Amino acid sequence: MATTLAYFRWAIGFTIAGLILAFCLGWAYSGHMGGALKFLMIGSVLAVLEISLSFDNAIVNANKLKSMTPEWQHRFLTWGIVIAVFGMRIVFPLLIVVVAANLGPWEAIELAATRPDEYAQIIGDAHLGIAAFGGAFLMMVALNYFFDDGKDVHWIAMLERHMARFASVRGLEVALVLAVMLTFAQLLPEADLGTFLLAATSGLLTFLAVEVLGHLLDASQDTTNLVTKGGLGAFLYLEVLDASFSFDGVIGAFALTQNLFLIAIGLGIGAMYVRSMTIMLVERQTLAEFRYLEHGAFWSILILSVIMFAQTLTHIPEAITGLLGASVIGLSLVSSVRHRRSGANE
Repeated sequence: MATTLAYFRWAIGFTIAGLILAFCLGWAYSGHMGGALKFLMIGSVLAVLEISLSFDNAIVNANKLKSMTPEWQHRFLTWGIVIAVFGMRIVFPLLIVVVAANLGPWEAIELAATRPDEYAQIIGDAHLGIAAFGGAFLMMVALNYFFDDGKDVHWIAMLERHMARFASVRGLEVALVLAVMLTFAQLLPEADLGTFLLAATSGLLTFLAVEVLGHLLDASQDTTNLVTKGGLGAFLYLEVLDASFSFDGVIGAFALTQNLFLIAIGLGIGAMYVRSMTIMLVERQTLAEFRYLEHGAFWSILILSVIMFAQTLTHIPEAITGLLGASVIGLSLVSSVRHRRSGANE
């Protein structure tokens, strides 16, 4: 079995190349060593931020990859990472500006390169809709995991056992998300209400659409060879899930720098570590070895979804988001280790 370091060799190589590029980018913009070192530092902080926010992403990816065919596993870990790095970290922020400012793609790139403050302002103005969409989608992801009558392993048993018991109530997860949406809608200014409800409803419907599409594609035996059980449907699910996880990091990155290209470097480094962690979890079967780690990831997702809804009302530092998520996963890891030791002593 490969060593831990071997799993991260590509991520480490990408980190070195990315930080060198960040240094050169800083030199090109400032023309002096101080500016280059500042870009190097910000790129490093962005990478750490993305990694800290993505532990749960890697765990959920690994859980889904177990049910995918080897061919589609390989496609997700190759094409999927390209989509994650370039699609979400570069194209997505540009698309926001294209839509919000009614600009062409090339004009958006010029705006990012020459007027970064104005570019960042447009991204910031779109934060309400992004947070509402991501909050609804991620809350559905988490609740769909816990409201499962086939789930017989429970970490926080007092809560999870009751949630599994009510899984047979059709549409309960959707009702809970709608209740949360309506609660936050009551607290928002009237001017923001339409944007919030449209974005949150879109996040809810996107989750349902991906679920339906995934079931149709993965259940069909008459489609082309590219669409096999555990194939395209699961791939699409993971890509939308990665996009929802990335919202928080992309928006939070603009608090550190307005330079789109530096943001892409920093978050791209983080995305490579998510890929490496995912591969390690799958090949070492870590989720089976650590009984409650997956539970911790989904509780972390549920917390993140609530935080994203809360961000429609007030700013919550990304450091708090990352710390909460890492703490919950850490507690689930400790519980898993204790369970293994108690089993070994019996």
